[in-house]
Amino acid sequence: MRYSLERSYEILDRTPAVLNALLCGLPDDWIIPNEGPETFSPYDVVGHLIHGEKTDWTARMKRILEFGNTKMFEKYDRFAQYEESKGKSLQQLLDEFAVLRKENMNWFRSLNLMENDLDKKGMHPVLGEVTLRNLLATWVVHDLTHISQITRVMAKQYKEEMGPWPQFFRILDF
Repeated sequence: MRYSLERSYEILDRTPAVLNALLCGLPDDWIIPNEGPETFSPYDVVGHLIHGEKTDWTARMKRILEFGNTKMFEKYDRFAQYEESKGKSLQQLLDEFAVLRKENMNWFRSLNLMENDLDKKGMHPVLGEVTLRNLLATWVVHDLTHISQITRVMAKQYKEEMGPWPQFFRILDF
């Protein structure tokens, strides 16, 4: 599928509601486990998404639109949520994410980007030159990846209880 602003809005707008429906009110047994060192629990994922809303997607969009590829993106701290989420409940994180995403989506739409804007270039500190189109498509895939990650981590909580069935569930193999 070719990148489309409208297709992006369809996913990015829904992510907070999807996460809220999936995670709201669940006990720690579901939301705290992860897959090992340097992996995220469902709780961590929501904090990570909040950090991204504050420091990644819109900041990098602004950088591309204002400076093109002449000013490098700030390096992203993918583990910042560990400190930023301390003391917050999952519901507080879900609510904060919903507010931030709504604000960011309102701003994103207000840009009234045109097709030629999507070809504007920025400079990633690791990947080098990227386009706004690359960044925006990645934002969508980032959301979908973390939704998948949450369901995978949760599914693994019952893997040992499934007896012989895990062989039929590829989600458990990752």
